[in-house]
Amino acid sequence: MKAVAIKDGVYWVGAKNPDLRVFDIVMTTECGTTYNAYLVVGEKVALVETVKSGFEEELLSRVASVLPPEQVDYIIMNHTEPDHSGALGKLLEKMPGATVVASKVALKFLREMINEDFPQMAVADGDQLDLGGKRLTFISAPFLHWPDSMLTYLKDERLLFTCDVFGCHYSGEDIFNDLAGEMEEAFRYYFDVIMSPFSGYVLEALNKIKRLDFNIIAPSHGPVLRENVPAYVEKYARWAAGSTARPAGRTIIVAYVSAYGNTKNLAAEMAAGISEAGAEARLVDLSVVSPAEVAGMVNSADGLLVGSPTLNRDAVYPVWDFLARLSPVINQGKPAAAFGSYGWSGEAVKLIEQRLSGLQFKVHLPGLKVNFTPDKRAKDGAREFGRSFAEQLVAKRYS
Repeated sequence: MKAVAIKDGVYWVGAKNPDLRVFDIVMTTECGTTYNAYLVVGEKVALVETVKSGFEEELLSRVASVLPPEQVDYIIMNHTEPDHSGALGKLLEKMPGATVVASKVALKFLREMINEDFPQMAVADGDQLDLGGKRLTFISAPFLHWPDSMLTYLKDERLLFTCDVFGCHYSGEDIFNDLAGEMEEAFRYYFDVIMSPFSGYVLEALNKIKRLDFNIIAPSHGPVLRENVPAYVEKYARWAAGSTARPAGRTIIVAYVSAYGNTKNLAAEMAAGISEAGAEARLVDLSVVSPAEVAGMVNSADGLLVGSPTLNRDAVYPVWDFLARLSPVINQGKPAAAFGSYGWSGEAVKLIEQRLSGLQFKVHLPGLKVNFTPDKRAKDGAREFGRSFAEQLVAKRYS
């Protein structure tokens, strides 16, 4: 397998996985993915990133098309997630003179991942590594999307290695975005799932790189961006700003599943109470709207009510599927509560409360549960529950 030249002395030497359909459990990958690694050749040689375990032979073959792997002097690890670092142990065997260069946190992680000592160099924000004819500058970018993350900049080549930032899960015939085909949907999906929980950190990183002169972005997944590069940066800025923005009013998502209409009726009454308190209620049927879409709504909302009937002493599957999509990073401290109708025992409300608490929402206790069909008294109680929940939110009584 051959390396692909990106610029003079810079090559793509990664691996393709076009058949991958699920990534890290949380993402579907209809177009597969790539594990991008790059070879930078000066008087000394640096490998920027590695690949997932099982793909090291593909990487080594591409490196060998440029130079013998044992000539690699440095392995730059912008990030230590296993899809980036899984091959590191075997590569160190093939590159015995290589020093691993990474953030201090990354080096600690790597030691625990490969369970052996290795030559290493810790770098911090602004540190440089001179390869002789090529100079690497390291840019700290914590929580994009791990605490160890950094970017690497080649000034003279106007090239920025961005780790997971500006990446996407897309494996095409060509590695460049202008030749890869339609990738915009994959690009946005990747941001939404991987980066949007860390939008504040995205904006911090964008502020750092805006002073840099680059015309190629080389991410760790998906095509190398060499066409319309400013447009991709602008998209990230817009999406990240949108994720961190809060509307002028107060919005509460009322997400529910209803078997026979009883929990739905409670949801409607709660929504009415929320409106009476001066907040906006958004009713969402979790059996109709995708859980990922509703999770996105919650990320930009100010509060959450979750409703479920109790079936076999549990909440129903669409509710659990939805809760599994919620990020404690984004929603920490956000007020939430549970409600539902039940027939025999009514465990769903308590179980939902426990999960919301585990997700670091601030749970309004106790939740509301009604036996079978809500009568007028129960409906009035549901309306008052929604009103009280919203009033506390509007008054900012939640810290």
